Amino acid sequence: MTELESLKEVLADLDRAAIAVSGGVDSMTLAVVAGRMAGAEFEMFHALSPAVPADASARVERYAAREGWSLRKINTGEFDDPNYRANPVNRCFYCKTNLYDTITTETKDTVLSGTNLDDLGDYRPGLDAARSHGVRHPYVEAGIDKATVRAIARHLALDDLAELPAAPCLSSRVETGIRIEGDQLTLIDAVEKFTARRLGAHTVRCRIRKQQVVIELDAPGLAALGEAGTDDLRTIIAGMLDAEGIAKPLDFQPYRMGSAFLRPAAHD
Repeated sequence: MTELESLKEVLADLDRAAIAVSGGVDSMTLAVVAGRMAGAEFEMFHALSPAVPADASARVERYAAREGWSLRKINTGEFDDPNYRANPVNRCFYCKTNLYDTITTETKDTVLSGTNLDDLGDYRPGLDAARSHGVRHPYVEAGIDKATVRAIARHLALDDLAELPAAPCLSSRVETGIRIEGDQLTLIDAVEKFTARRLGAHTVRCRIRKQQVVIELDAPGLAALGEAGTDDLRTIIAGMLDAEGIAKPLDFQPYRMGSAFLRPAAHD
């Protein structure tokens, strides 16, 4: 596979490196490719945070055991950063700054990310943090976009990764300007998992907005919702929210990428 060989050529220039692994398809596939290369040492770093879904952390640990990775689980401290907690439009800058600050205090190796070509066309303040820390993006250097990352995963028989839906951090569900709270992110994760199981939806977003809570669903989820009706599901979710002190109107809407992010262009 030509694109895979191009990626390996980029990685072959490194004797050793640190890979930031979130648990998503991009960074996980990169870590698998790098970890299977002979003659180089790659260490994986995974951030433990309320903003990282538990499923993502479990996936990283499972692959680390299977692939024999050297894995460091780190606390990046973004919840101690008032700039991050304030949830400004460039929240991702503060998140990635904390991530790369932590990794670069743990190792002197070059840091690699799972950024691909498609990410360059979006509003990604985290890329500014990467630039200031000298982070390299092997997919970008190899000319690889998101679809090709998934193709590489399928080529390597990493079918579970290839079919992973996009899963940005849980803080992306909270509307810009609303303070980020760890307990609220745990609730968001629980609501999304419950709704996905109930409706068989692949993509679910529980958006916390200033005036309401919106459950966004993909097409299969909306179809299942239409068949089952909303009353029962609405009652259960409202109860979950109320138990955590969130008493806002609840609505169901089609999934829209980055709809909680109030800024000039879309993300998530």
